[in-house]
Amino acid sequence: MSTGPAEKPTVDVHAHILLPALQQLVAEADPEGFGAQQALEVRRNGPESMAASGKMIKERWPQLTDLDRRLADMDAQGVDVQLVSPSPSHFYYFAAEELALQVAKAANQAVREFVDRAPERLNGLGLVPLQHPSLMVEALEHAMLECGLLGVEIGSFAATPTDPERSTVELSDPRLEPFWSRAEELGALVFLHPFGCSLDERLDRFYLANTVSQPAENAVALSHLIFSGVLDRHPDLRVLAAHGGGYLPTSLGRSDHAWRVRPEARGCAEPPSSYVKKLFFDSLVHSPAELRALVAAAGPGQVLLGSDYPFDMGSDRPVAEVIEARLPVEDEARVLAGNAAALGITPASILTARRTA
Repeated sequence: MSTGPAEKPTVDVHAHILLPALQQLVAEADPEGFGAQQALEVRRNGPESMAASGKMIKERWPQLTDLDRRLADMDAQGVDVQLVSPSPSHFYYFAAEELALQVAKAANQAVREFVDRAPERLNGLGLVPLQHPSLMVEALEHAMLECGLLGVEIGSFAATPTDPERSTVELSDPRLEPFWSRAEELGALVFLHPFGCSLDERLDRFYLANTVSQPAENAVALSHLIFSGVLDRHPDLRVLAAHGGGYLPTSLGRSDHAWRVRPEARGCAEPPSSYVKKLFFDSLVHSPAELRALVAAAGPGQVLLGSDYPFDMGSDRPVAEVIEARLPVEDEARVLAGNAAALGITPASILTARRTA
């Protein structure tokens, strides 16, 4: 571990676990929907990327499933605490209501059980069924009140392969208002992590389905949150965007201009750029200059260490990459540890001790 007893722990807020039992549950309960989802992924990614991703997952299977390997990697990286969340491949937004709620609760319980194996080093986030807004509050309360997790992970939108037009749920959807309200009340951390992109075959080569789609999806989803006024109605909502928020945080001049000149873009009370300072972002932007720009745009209190452990599009040296950005010393300390502490992202063992004291 990298910190002394008087220091705040270094916290990685973007790290994943794989839940093979969850995949088996869904594949057996809804083979048609599962098969359609798999076919969609092949169409979106293309054969070359699917083959490379399959090889990558096989090689990194120990990091995704083995606790001892994870803890050793954390030590090597200088990470004291990981906030673990299910792999976004477990969203399964095609599932019907009964299965969707079963999946969310099973994921929440599985994350809890994984965290309990090393509560001094881990904490966790659960899942909610974004495709069924009426079930999201129940799943959120299960994650936080029954499983003791810090919040939930959601995708940038939800659509089923069989009828994407009718079933698409954007983060601006009015049906999500009860979820946003309850998340705000509970102090939930809502981790926005894209999986899949509606551009489909246009990104099916050169790994554009990840390199372009993930930042684009973040920008679209965050724009839905901002322009619809969700952050005005829920000022204490804590949304953490993966991958540094994608293309949005440092490219808001055009959004501000639209807000000024287009009446349909005035759903938020203030210029869109002002809301970047009300959102949180991980540090995973793969560039010292881009990390400096993100901190300048959002403010040093809004950026937290993130690695996307253990995927190949993540970072094996997240702490070192923050240091290489040469931020002011105080800002670096906030990104690595201070901002997580301010948000209450601590090892599960500390929260358990507080609840029982």
